[in-house]
Amino acid sequence: METVNVLTRPRYVRAVRQLHWWMALLIVAAYVFVEFHGSFPKGSAPRNAMMQGHYWSGIAIFLLVWWRLSSRVRGGTPPIQPPLGRFTATFSRLMHLALYAFFIVMPILGCLTAAYEGKQVLIPFTGIALPVPVAVDKDFGHQLEEIHETIGTIFYWVIGLHVLAALWHHLIKRDNVLERML
Repeated sequence: METVNVLTRPRYVRAVRQLHWWMALLIVAAYVFVEFHGSFPKGSAPRNAMMQGHYWSGIAIFLLVWWRLSSRVRGGTPPIQPPLGRFTATFSRLMHLALYAFFIVMPILGCLTAAYEGKQVLIPFTGIALPVPVAVDKDFGHQLEEIHETIGTIFYWVIGLHVLAALWHHLIKRDNVLERML
């Protein structure tokens, strides 16, 4: 664990930085798996593998977000230099709250959708399904799936805005926002 004072440390602690990039890769993977599963025939092994990859990417994100939040609370937040204006700082906090909510809510919705639709989430390389805590209700599962997909679509934009904001801070504002995560 890094011991530099949070007020003088220029970057997030190593765990937060690494988890940020691992979670970014998992989010890309989750989107790739779900977007391209339809390239394969229904019921085919590749299509099922793509959906299992989507499920497990989401589950991994859900598990890692708690480690990330814990690391961020313990490690603190390095200051932005030069400091942000009030509007930008407020918008930044709201954006980060939305991202963390996304990391928690989407995997829960995804797991509930799979469970209510009667889909199995298999432990990789075993063929053993995770236990399903609910009775199959395909209509309710379909409603959850629509909510899950809608939030997923919205978050294409939120994630894109997050990336653009990081680039704006780095290339235009020339502050240390991006550098704190590198």
